[in-house]
Amino acid sequence: MAEVRKKERQEKYNIDEVMSKTKKDTKKIEKKDKNNIKNTKNTKNVKEEKRSLWVRFRIFCHGVKTEFKKVHWPSKSDMIRYSVATIFFVVFCSLFFYLIDVIFALIQSILK
Repeated sequence: MAEVRKKERQEKYNIDEVMSKTKKDTKKIEKKDKNNIKNTKNTKNVKEEKRSLWVRFRIFCHGVKTEFKKVHWPSKSDMIRYSVATIFFVVFCSLFFYLIDVIFALIQSILK
C-alpha cells in the first residue's frame, strides 16, 4: 500500500511531466500571443505570467538540483589541508600586523 502511494506521488510530482506540461502551455500561449500581441517584450512578460507559481518553483528546484550534482565536493583530507592552511595564514597575518603595530608604537614613543 505504501509503495503504491509512493509511486503515485512520484508520478504526480515528476518534474519531466511538469516541464512537458509547461512547454505545451507556453506553446499555446505563444500562439495566442502571436495573434493578439505584436510587441515581443510584452509576449515574454505574458508567458511568464501565465505559468503558475507552483510550476515556476518546481522548475527552479529542478535547476538547483542539477547544479548541485555538478559541484565538486572536496574530500576529508582536502578539507583538513585547507583548514590548516587557513588557520596558519590567519595566525601569520595577525602576528605580522601586531608586530607592525608594536614597532610603530615604539617609534612614536621614542619621538615624543
